[in-house]
Amino acid sequence: MSKIALVVGASGIAGSALSSELMAQSWQVLGLARRPVVQPGVTPVSADLHDTAATAAALAAQRPDAVFFTTWSRQATEAENIRVNASMMRTVLDAVRPAASVRHVALVTGLKHYLGPFEAYGQGVLPQTPFREEHGRLDVDNFYYAQEDEVFSAADRDGFSWSIHRPHTIIGKAVGNAMNMGTTLAVYATLCRETGRPFRFPGSTAQWAGLTDMTSASQLASHLVWATTTPAAANQAFNVVNGDVFRWKWMWSRIAEWFEIAPAVFDGTAEPLQVQMAGDREIWRRIAEREDLVEPDLDRLASPWHTDADLGRPVEVITDMSKSRRMGFMDYQPTDDAFVDLFTQLRTERLIP
Repeated sequence: MSKIALVVGASGIAGSALSSELMAQSWQVLGLARRPVVQPGVTPVSADLHDTAATAAALAAQRPDAVFFTTWSRQATEAENIRVNASMMRTVLDAVRPAASVRHVALVTGLKHYLGPFEAYGQGVLPQTPFREEHGRLDVDNFYYAQEDEVFSAADRDGFSWSIHRPHTIIGKAVGNAMNMGTTLAVYATLCRETGRPFRFPGSTAQWAGLTDMTSASQLASHLVWATTTPAAANQAFNVVNGDVFRWKWMWSRIAEWFEIAPAVFDGTAEPLQVQMAGDREIWRRIAEREDLVEPDLDRLASPWHTDADLGRPVEVITDMSKSRRMGFMDYQPTDDAFVDLFTQLRTERLIP
């Protein structure tokens, strides 16, 4: 019999790609979201993780073998991030506990494990790059750490194994997602082409010129299933990236070429997308109407604040993945191909012209 997976955050970038990968590997998939989107083959489960009783009721009849937690809720302060996101994690784990069916829980966090929360992002004393899993927690409050602690506590109590997955910025498709660099850059390039504005790199010299890496949603999905089904990977934390490295000064030209626009010369001055795109909502609405696009709301496609945070970092950010390689995970995804695949999908699905 096929195994049953509960994907929490199934409508997001990571969750939707993971659902597809699980089904490709013959899992049954329960897709939990506040407002589930239709995904063929996925059984939708509607639940608000801020409501403990409602979540317990929604999951009462389910017996998942594995739980994949791929979502978070952005709050105004890190203290609130900790309170809310730890509670969401605890709500799910408490809801599946009565069935006693769960054998593994996989949690997706990210490189803020090494960089710190948005309130102190890339500041203070950071581990030397490339970031490695053996680097301990920073001496700062971080909701990722609180989520991990909920998993560790429940695992000790209920006897399941766990894995923690730390991707770099994820490239993938999801409408309404709070952290979505790929679609944000696609929308920005489209706006530059439409208005004749220069296609400017918005970030820091450190990011423009330094080495970096990223994580495609498909690579993360493969890694999640691998860790869940590989005994040696139990009770381990992993970095997960595509396997290549690049400089934005090269990638920016590749993106511009796909959209048939010229990249602007970078002069070292940061010009955040939040500023550049502040007045673009009506322009995007007109483009969507003219081109018959399916999403006229710019705010549901682009997340400039998050892209600015990543591209504005004052330090090199690169990730070591040797731990997974030594255990046998050898998947590889060129990052420029991941961008091209995403842009092609966005165009095919009428999200960009």
